[in-house]
Order: sequence, then structure tokens, then C-alpha cells
Amino acid sequence: MTAITTIATPEPLSSTIGPRFARGLWRIAAADASSGNEVELMRDGARIFDAMIEVIELAKETVMLEAYMFVNDSVGERFCVALLAAAARGVKVRVIADWAGSRETSRSFWRELRAGGVDVRIFNKPGFRRWLGLLPRDHRKVLVADEEVCVTGGIGLAEVWSGFSGRGRKKRAPWRDTAVLIRGPAAEDMARAFEAMWKRANFEERRAARRHMVRRARNTDTAPGQALGAVVGIIEGEPWRLRVARALQIQSVSAEKTIWIASAYFYPSSAEIEALCGAALDGVDVRVLVPSKYDHPWVRMLTRSVYKQLLRNGVRIFEWNGIMMHAKTSVIDGRWVRVGSTDFNPLGVAINYELDAVIESQELGKEAEAMFLRDLEESTEIKSVSHAEKRPQLPSASL
Repeated sequence: MTAITTIATPEPLSSTIGPRFARGLWRIAAADASSGNEVELMRDGARIFDAMIEVIELAKETVMLEAYMFVNDSVGERFCVALLAAAARGVKVRVIADWAGSRETSRSFWRELRAGGVDVRIFNKPGFRRWLGLLPRDHRKVLVADEEVCVTGGIGLAEVWSGFSGRGRKKRAPWRDTAVLIRGPAAEDMARAFEAMWKRANFEERRAARRHMVRRARNTDTAPGQALGAVVGIIEGEPWRLRVARALQIQSVSAEKTIWIASAYFYPSSAEIEALCGAALDGVDVRVLVPSKYDHPWVRMLTRSVYKQLLRNGVRIFEWNGIMMHAKTSVIDGRWVRVGSTDFNPLGVAINYELDAVIESQELGKEAEAMFLRDLEESTEIKSVSHAEKRPQLPSASL
């Protein structure tokens, strides 16, 4: 009797990648993940600020705003008006601002918000505590309304993102940045992240309870082909957790075609460099976009110090020709998109509090790839270390 062998037909990748993606983010980066989200990719301050103001104006119950940089210039005043109006109509409005990023903001600005019913907390003021209040910083950029819609990205609430700079309010090109507007269950995850930082800002968090795996990631058994919308994971960067770095490494391992990264302050660890170089040597198209002008010029030296190893191993490097390129994004295989506050340097990856949205969506992936290629058209490819060194020392993009 002849034995009959049954060969199982493999499940299509499109029907399995959703749950694998969500479970992977949960395991590697403790990221809450959800499907059924609508995601809009937004470019630069004018569009991002308009969207954020609209979110605040349409809020009915709650507004949660978290900013590293919240300056009382024309942009900050615009947000102040919107927040006060929300509080006046009965919305519960809370704001977290980092002390270092917002150190030039006047006390009268915070008093005005508080007097109008906005609850404000300043994160990590200097004091006689560990690190004397200098580190870690709250570098996150978060807006959540009614736990239904949220925004995150690299943008700060200041005029340099709208095209003005300095006390003389000189008109100049705005800083280049990216954000995402998300509608759906991911807003609940971002609201939960805000609540945790709200407690930290008031020293309410108990150290032993910093990270308990209280539940598995939601909707990890739902594939994109079976549900409308994108799968979104919210990664919370916390001191010494290295979550975004691990997410980059796992994506570098799984990438088959492309790894395209934009990072404003790029000084990756040896492990991150090895992951990118390994992918490039394996035939993956690896590209890194960084500024040529910096608000902190010494960062240019650190960034260029890693060029040799990256270029030698096939990683392509581009320097943005315009004023400061401040985006923190990556797109992998035109399918995975990361947008958030984390730069690939020790402060961003290992020390500060950060937040990134990692999204699986082929539609959004195509948009992110098109945006990245558009940026490369306004950039110069660096062919060698000497090429970078011969580029003119461009003026600073300082505030």
C-alpha cells in the first residue's frame, strides 16, 4: 500500500504578518499593538500644527499633550489659546512639558494655562536628586484626544518648525519633520503611555511597578487582511530599556529589500551599526538620511565619525541640504513604518523617555517611501568620508 503524503499549503504572508508583527513588537519592545487604525502621514510644521489644533478643538472629554519643547512664541500661543478654549468648554486638559526643552518658556505662560483650568506638570526640574535633574529627559511628543485620536512624531511646539527663528523673528525655511495622526485603538495605548508619564512627572510612579506585563497585546490574532486599517504598536522608550534599538535590530534581521532611516542626531551603537551593515552586505538597500546643518554643531562630528564603517559595508548616506532635518523615521520593505521621537544615539535609545509608533501598512509604507525619496532629491549623497569633510561648514540651524 502506497503511503499518501499530504503537503500543507503555506498560509499567505499577508494573512500571517499582522499577528506576527504585533506579537513580535510585544515580545521585543513591550509594545502595545492594535489593528483597525487609520493613519495619516504628515510632513512639516504647517500641516502638523493645523492637525494638532483641530484635534484639540474637536475634543469632547479629554486632551493629553506632552512636549519636550513648548515655547511661548507664536506657535506656543496658538496652542495655549486652543487648550484654554477646550478647558473652558469642560474638557479635561493636561499638559506635560520637559523642563530642559522648555526652559526658556516664561512662568507667566504656565500660570495662564493653569489659571484657565489646564493642569500642567513640568518634568524633571533641577534639584538635589539623582542626576541633579539633568537626566533623563522627557523627549516625547504626544497628543491624545478622547482616547480616540492621537498624534506623535519629532516635532516641537516652537516657531522653528513654522519658519520663524530667533528673537528678531527672522523668516527662514522651517525645520524638516514628520508626524503621524492616528485614529483608532492605538490612541488608547498612547493615552496609557501619557498616564504613566503623568505619574512620573509628579513622582507618583513606584519603581517596582515600572513595567509589569499585565496583558498580551490586543488584537494580535487579527491580520490586516481580515480587518480594516493598520496595525500600530506604541513603543515607550524608557531609561536603559533599549526598546527602539531592539525593534530596529529585529527589523534589520527580517528586512528583505529596504531599510531607509531618517535621524536628526545619528550616533548609533556598535550593535546598531552592525545590524545595518549586516543587512547591507546581505543585499538590502540601506540608506540613512541625516542633517548637514545642526542646532548642535558638535553632533555633526559624532555623526560623521560612523560614516567610514557604514560606507565601507554598503550603507548609503545622505545629508539634507536645507535647514535642520529633525525627523525620526524609518521605513522597512515598504511595509513597516516608524515615526516618533527617538534618534539613534545613546540619549535617545538608552537614557531619555521616548515614544514611537511602529506601523504595519503597505499603503502607508508606500507613502513613507515616496516621502523619503522626495527628501533625497533635496540631499547630497556622501560617497566617502573625505567627501563629507570637504563639504562646506554650513551655518548652524540653532534656535
